[in-house]
Amino acid sequence: MLRRFLLDTAVAVFVTAIFWLPVARATGSPVSGLLLAVVTGAAVVLHRRRPGLATLVTAAATVLGTALGLCRDPMLATAWCLFTLALTRPVRHPLPLLGVLAAGLGVVAAVPSGDPDGLGRQALLSVVALTVAWLLGTAIGRQVAAAREAERARVHLAVAREVHDVVGHALGVIGAEAGVTRALPDAGPGELRDTLAEIESHAREALTEVQTLVRGLRSPARLDDLLSSARSAGLVVDARIRLSRPLDPGAYRIVQESLSNVVRHAPGAACRVDVRDGPGAVEIVVRDDGPGCPGDLGLGFGLRGMRERAALAGGTVTWRNHPRGGFEVRARLPR
Repeated sequence: MLRRFLLDTAVAVFVTAIFWLPVARATGSPVSGLLLAVVTGAAVVLHRRRPGLATLVTAAATVLGTALGLCRDPMLATAWCLFTLALTRPVRHPLPLLGVLAAGLGVVAAVPSGDPDGLGRQALLSVVALTVAWLLGTAIGRQVAAAREAERARVHLAVAREVHDVVGHALGVIGAEAGVTRALPDAGPGELRDTLAEIESHAREALTEVQTLVRGLRSPARLDDLLSSARSAGLVVDARIRLSRPLDPGAYRIVQESLSNVVRHAPGAACRVDVRDGPGAVEIVVRDDGPGCPGDLGLGFGLRGMRERAALAGGTVTWRNHPRGGFEVRARLPR
């Protein structure tokens, strides 16, 4: 913000010192010239707050000063404000630009070719300055708008990925717990109540995480709770956690999605989770001894989400059917 203010101030000082003050002093009307110069400079300095109003003020002051013979500004101050206006409000239709060009060319044509004051050259330079400012501001403004749309789409994708990971994991665990209890032929009321309590607990945790996601897009990295919920779903988890600090949200979600896939596709399987600090990165290995994944290994939304999450963090994630059986996910994410 300070850098922009200093730049605008420098432009205002340059325009007024070169094109206003010397001319006003030479014509013998320093007060009128100084007043218009101050108005023009103030509009340039403050134009980022109200670019449209600043453009009109500088244009009116410049036209009036030129008509009174108090300045020789080829619309540089106006072009500076017009650039910001086009940058913040890019338009698709060139009608305003065509109108400026037509008016400018009309002024140039009306000025005699041999005018001693050089008004024709000044009008031509004004048309060029305004045209370049408008075209450049519009082009950059469109690029900025496109970048904002891309960022908005990326955020939406991240939210969808987070919701998929949270809800998918919770539903997978709940479904596995319900299936295990239903398969017991002699399940008593006590076991049923315990299972329902576990299902309620996982449902509440999922709801809490979704609410946290909506409020701040933050992921709780409670790795111990994640492993406990996987074990309660029937997995035999051998965890080897060697970390010097808490797990990052992206790495946490990769572990969560890997365990969710085991719960969904290899219920009751033994699973090994290895998370450790590597050279400047977190290394994750999740492997089960289930039947593996038949067919195309890249069609699942969860697997694609893990790859996209790792790519956003500058890391990598791979998966395969292990030669000795089961499915394996390997990830490496920079700290």
